Amino acid sequence: MEVSVVIPVYNSASILKELSKQVNAELLHIDFELILVNDGSVDESWSVIEQIAKEFSTVKGISLAKNFGQDNAIMAGLGLSCGNYVVIMDDDLQHSPSDIPILLEKIKNDCDVCYADFSGDLHQSWWKNIGSMLNSKQAEFFIKKPKHIYLSPFKVVNRMVVDSLLEYKGTYPYIDGLIFQITNLVSQVQVKHFNRYSGTGNYNLRRSISVFFKHTTGFSIMPLRIASFFGLSLSILGFMLGVYYIYMYYMYGTTVEGWTSIIVLQLFIGGATLASLGIIGEFIGRSYLSINRKPQFIVRKTIND
Repeated sequence: MEVSVVIPVYNSASILKELSKQVNAELLHIDFELILVNDGSVDESWSVIEQIAKEFSTVKGISLAKNFGQDNAIMAGLGLSCGNYVVIMDDDLQHSPSDIPILLEKIKNDCDVCYADFSGDLHQSWWKNIGSMLNSKQAEFFIKKPKHIYLSPFKVVNRMVVDSLLEYKGTYPYIDGLIFQITNLVSQVQVKHFNRYSGTGNYNLRRSISVFFKHTTGFSIMPLRIASFFGLSLSILGFMLGVYYIYMYYMYGTTVEGWTSIIVLQLFIGGATLASLGIIGEFIGRSYLSINRKPQFIVRKTIND
């Protein structure tokens, strides 16, 4: 098998037939498979996938028992893939199947992973653009992403990277974070970003926050070090202020006035303490779930596998 195309699907029943039609048309002369992973959709997505799989022998379908999240669904699809190269893309046709050959040409020349770069032409809401920018900056810090690489959900990875990704058994996989732990041979190609084919997007604020926590707690202990440094700095500052106030009292008989300042200081220190405990708790919680082997996903049904 030359190419596998893995697409996580969530509530996109009205798009799937056109999506599969375009993928089949673009890869007509390549030995390929299309793997559609139904991530607990509440519409008729799985029924449509079954219909498409009957029409096209190149289509495989996986239906998960519930909504496990995009990255978990991708891991399920990767596990079923056989291609030397695996294309990962969204289900809304904002990523055009016509760009797949361009990405394949690039990855075959000089890299292990090739991202589709549409950073300057995003057809999405303003808050998603801001989130993408913050996500990129955060990735530079926590997973050592090169500044010039745009973290796109549309990408091609080679079999070596896929096999390495599948070795990860943690509860909360983050595909891009894992990629930069595996290889530095990463490139990108400028492509066009299209409007959603139909309906409304499924990516919301909750999912954006989920990505944030995957960055900060899944691939680095830097947040713990920041929390420790912040707590130590506040402790030193408090100790120095205490020494200063005692000195002023015994040397000059002066006392500190202003309950407002004291309350503000207490609120600041209390908030910083709770935030630090929250970060530590997130690490402990994720470790607990991984130790207890909470599954990445559970497959309910498959078709043409």
